[in-house]
Amino acid sequence: EKADIKLIFGMEGYLMNDDGHDIDLEPTDTIKKSRIKKVKNNHIIILAKNETGLRNLYKLVTISHLRYLHKRPMLPREVIEEYREGLILGSACEAGELYRAILAGRPDEELEKIASFYDYLEIQPTGNNMFLVRQERCTVKQLQEHNRKIYELGKKLGKLTVATCDVHFLHPEDAQLRAILQAGQNYSDADQQAPLYFRTTEEMLKEFEYFGKEIAYELCVTNPNKIAEMVEKIKPVPDRDQLYSPFIPGAEKAIKEMSYQRAHEWYGENLPQVVSDRLKMELDSIINHGFSVLYYIAHKLVRKSLDDGYLVGSRGSVGSSFVATMIDITEVNPLKPHYRCPQCKHSEFFMKEEVASGFDLPAKACPECGTEMIRDGHDIPFAVFMGFHGDKVPDIDLNFSGDYQPTAHKYTEELFGRDNVCRAGTISTIAIKTAFGYVKKYYEAKNLHVHSAHVAGLVEGFAGIKRTTGQHPGGIMVVPRNMDIHYISPMNRPADEKDSETVTTHFDYHSINDRLVKLDILGHDDPTVIKMLEELTNIPPQQIPVGDEKTMSIFRSTEAFGVTPEQIGSAVGTYGIPECGTQFVRQMIQDVQPKNFSQVVRVSGYSHGTDVWLNNAQDLIREGKPSEETISTRDDIMTNLIAKGVNPSMSFKIMEYVRKGKAAKGGLEAPMLEAMRAAKVPEWYIESCNKVQYLFPKAHAVAYVMMAYRIAYCKVHYPREFYAAYFTVRAPDFDMDHVVKGVDYMKRYIKDVYAQGYKASNRDKDTVTYLELVIEMLARGFEMERIDLYKSHPTRFTVTEKGLRPPLAALGGIGVTAAQSISEAREIGHPFISQEDLRVRAKVGKAVVEKLAEHGALGDLPETDQIDLF
Repeated sequence: EKADIKLIFGMEGYLMNDDGHDIDLEPTDTIKKSRIKKVKNNHIIILAKNETGLRNLYKLVTISHLRYLHKRPMLPREVIEEYREGLILGSACEAGELYRAILAGRPDEELEKIASFYDYLEIQPTGNNMFLVRQERCTVKQLQEHNRKIYELGKKLGKLTVATCDVHFLHPEDAQLRAILQAGQNYSDADQQAPLYFRTTEEMLKEFEYFGKEIAYELCVTNPNKIAEMVEKIKPVPDRDQLYSPFIPGAEKAIKEMSYQRAHEWYGENLPQVVSDRLKMELDSIINHGFSVLYYIAHKLVRKSLDDGYLVGSRGSVGSSFVATMIDITEVNPLKPHYRCPQCKHSEFFMKEEVASGFDLPAKACPECGTEMIRDGHDIPFAVFMGFHGDKVPDIDLNFSGDYQPTAHKYTEELFGRDNVCRAGTISTIAIKTAFGYVKKYYEAKNLHVHSAHVAGLVEGFAGIKRTTGQHPGGIMVVPRNMDIHYISPMNRPADEKDSETVTTHFDYHSINDRLVKLDILGHDDPTVIKMLEELTNIPPQQIPVGDEKTMSIFRSTEAFGVTPEQIGSAVGTYGIPECGTQFVRQMIQDVQPKNFSQVVRVSGYSHGTDVWLNNAQDLIREGKPSEETISTRDDIMTNLIAKGVNPSMSFKIMEYVRKGKAAKGGLEAPMLEAMRAAKVPEWYIESCNKVQYLFPKAHAVAYVMMAYRIAYCKVHYPREFYAAYFTVRAPDFDMDHVVKGVDYMKRYIKDVYAQGYKASNRDKDTVTYLELVIEMLARGFEMERIDLYKSHPTRFTVTEKGLRPPLAALGGIGVTAAQSISEAREIGHPFISQEDLRVRAKVGKAVVEKLAEHGALGDLPETDQIDLF
């Protein structure tokens, strides 16, 4: 952009041969795999001449991927003709139909008919097509004659002939990279790479000097410039400041009315100044910048989930928005810590950093009416979410229950129409590890041993090469009803899976994220666990009291469980608590010794940041600095600096600079240092800023800890229900084979896996995680009962008087499908009369029945139906 270079957008396509028309090629039909095998294809070059052409180019990409995909996305000639406006068609390389026809010796009349379809004809250096010489299909001289033939056809038909490189890599030496890639794809001639590098004008003129000086110049300079002059200056996607939001009538009014209605319900008819000011400031930013519809969509999605009985967790910094709190998008209240009375609406705010979270305030009766007051507020600035001027496009990420995620996705189709939503596409590139594998395999096949530095240099050349396409786990792109998606991006199926019903943006969603509304409807285990806990305990999660001392104590010791650290292998009781159960975080919790909610939030910030805890906050805390004064989240910097007297604008700027890791690269900028030192910010704090690579948003940490606290409360007060929910939701690969071997075995297993460190397999690590919970449960006096053919649920752990009963699927080798088949069979008809009867009725294999028998789940059930009379 700075060089003001005009880019020409286009692609190489695959034109279906006309002789493939022995099958139905209706554009509306998906060609069946068995029939499309007959279709051959030729290369074709398609360039976009103007905005209309770019849109049509995108449509062709979509059509080729969604309707005519067979290994490659193909295009029938009539489809190209239908969308030809604004496009320039080139005859392509030796794989194009014109060159192939010349090579086949077709008559001139036929060649002219073929060439007349194109806007320009292409010829390429003889080196590009030397494989034809190697195959003895022609000589070098004949390659030159073929090029002359194309030039003559162009002159006769009034078409421009253009000399092109067919560039596949930049420098001649990069051919080795392509050779390694093609060898990995089993190309027999991978090492005989054509010189498909980017040639200079002088090199091109030399390649075509056999035409004579004047014609060579026409081919290499004059005609390419004529093609370029046909193309207007266009952009592949609209500018970043153009967000195309879906239109929902009355969204602005609805957001404003809902916000004030809830605010009055909580804080009374005459809103406190701090509430009124925050609401006005946020609503002005949201409405004036056209973001009301984003809030309204998120509100509708969350409302639908709540109505269906599933809590929704918020991610990112959306909890920084008080409007988001007021319309149920998030449970996080970003106002200053405060009391509010649910009866008479009296409120008391703490404006001078007296307390970090309203949840940490002591219980208090309302001085006006005596009702116990609600404690709330986490002191989170709105600027963290939408920028200092409130003009940043809000990114609203929501954690739905994994069970509910498909329903939420379906609801977006109901809201906007099926044709107006699609999944956010991703592009995967070759990983370093994969590239090493390619290089290693390439040289091993040649029995060559090369220096590691040479290998490392080659591996670097593979960085960024596209491997496949995919989809964001929960990202939904919404297209306004009055807009064609092809104004932004073409479409395809992830990984070119022909039978997939999912359609994604062809472009990686990051490149179009600020042009279309992206809804992050993510699946998460926490809401699923909480839903199951609610079913088991009959306690609505919102009614769980925050601040329960016994619950808070598990973040400092194991006393609440009546066990010792030696029994369970941990000095704190946070196994199975989201974000708090890993060995790394448990050590962090031991160092911090959190006594209240806000300190647990700090732990969450430390654990999700980069270079925030190790060699930073951990050292400061061990030196005696209070944890509250260290940096744990990005918001800490802004609120701390403002409290010390630094200008809010500068505080925001420093926060953004630090949380993106810029200070770690070159230190804080001089004006920032000047402002901080003028406010007497300690040097150790400045040095801490200079170490940070990434900082977590406080709103995200608060949302996580709210969910974690509810689960921790159940772990303390409803232990059997907690373990049942944990093992059911978070341990899908639970295997009773480990458990029945006893506590000593499980402890040895855990010790062995920890000793392996990063070399341990993911499966072993997952096994350790649930075995630690099993050991803790047993230490607390509960039992893991035997699996029972009739009493065990197919997939859920169930609560018993003594402890838990595992499901049928908790046996290694018995999958969910087999477990459900057994469950269905036992519900129908009489009890099983034999193991043979079980196999037949449940339609399971012999190995499944043997596994059940091994664990004593079958009791004295005989092997066969036959009666032994003697």
